[in-house]
Amino acid sequence: MDRHERAGAAFTRLCAIMARLRAPGGCPWDKAQTLDSLKPYLIEEAYETLEALEEGVAAKHCEELGDLLLQIVFQAEICNETGRFDAAAVAGGIATKLERRHPHVFGEVQVQGAAGALLSWETVKATERAAGESRLHGVPKTMPALLRAYRTGEKAAAIGFDWPDSHAVALKVEEEWKELNEVVDSDAADKQARSAEELGDLLFALSSYARHLGVDPEAALRAATDKFAGRFRYVETRLKETGHVKGKVAPELLDALWNEAKKA
Repeated sequence: MDRHERAGAAFTRLCAIMARLRAPGGCPWDKAQTLDSLKPYLIEEAYETLEALEEGVAAKHCEELGDLLLQIVFQAEICNETGRFDAAAVAGGIATKLERRHPHVFGEVQVQGAAGALLSWETVKATERAAGESRLHGVPKTMPALLRAYRTGEKAAAIGFDWPDSHAVALKVEEEWKELNEVVDSDAADKQARSAEELGDLLFALSSYARHLGVDPEAALRAATDKFAGRFRYVETRLKETGHVKGKVAPELLDALWNEAKKA
């Protein structure tokens, strides 16, 4: 049995177990779940998978991918019970889509490199789009805001709606930063609302700058937050060691401990 056959057998077993859990005599908790009740688990498992991926531990990554796959099979089984679709339709649908959107692999289309492959994908995808439907339709509003900004800019750039290079985007970032500070320093009656708007423009420009630099802004921000959290925990530990457990701490001491943390 090759790896494809083993994968098929394992997926079939998983679907059968899920059906058994939902059937009469199955698990009361599993039977009580609905598509709505499963929503938070889908998000949670996606983030746990991402965390495991970044940690780089193969066994944990594999386990979390399994938990994420369970959520897909779980929802498919619930939909199967009402005759909407089943797990086979889910797997078959994405398999057919992959073949259709890769004519340079499964057809006669010729492309040059990854950029050519992406252009081919977008070209095929455009033919599938409903008449009048925006290219941005496939970017969910429920995505994390920074990632949504990045993908929105990427979609627009696919038809050339973009800055010519990273230097041009950097100038836009500087422009948005200046506009934000002008509002902050003003006495405008709607200062709070305008500050929020200008800050949003700045963050969107930064997401475009990240795209031009080839940097995933979501991953970059997570890494920066992790770095801050690690250094802050160091400061907390040192404060406890020196007896500072309650109340405010002198800024000078905090600065000194923060510099210690950076060196550590």
